[in-house]
Amino acid sequence: MKVSKRATYGIMVAVDLAMHANEAPVQARAIARRHGIPVRFLEQVLHAMKKAGLVESQRGAQGGYLLTHEPTAMSIADILEALEGPVFHRSFVGQRTRDRHAAKPELLLDDVWEQVQQAERKVLDNVTVEHLAMRLRTIEAQRNPMYHI
Repeated sequence: MKVSKRATYGIMVAVDLAMHANEAPVQARAIARRHGIPVRFLEQVLHAMKKAGLVESQRGAQGGYLLTHEPTAMSIADILEALEGPVFHRSFVGQRTRDRHAAKPELLLDDVWEQVQQAERKVLDNVTVEHLAMRLRTIEAQRNPMYHI
């Protein structure tokens, strides 16, 4: 499975917003700075996420972006589909396997590809933004150890 920069940045945006959920709305520039994302590209990603109903924006000096759902209720599959369109297309296995003129590779492998697709979908549905936020907190804690004197 290939994941675009747009989708990767969308996931990072959602994780960043989840990590800063207790604070005021998060400005796009702050997200861009923390993750090294070009601001203009990030604004396009945020616009697409807003259009899909994953984030909301607040205007003004203290404005910024917030998640519309709890991080525990937002999966990676939700973000991928919002930014990339239908990632998991519907299968035509049943139709092709009944077709007498279908090629042998299709007849042989359609079921295998369907299982792979279902497994991918299950993993992406089960990984939430909150899981990734907790993981990022752990990574940041390991990278920036506290020194006590």
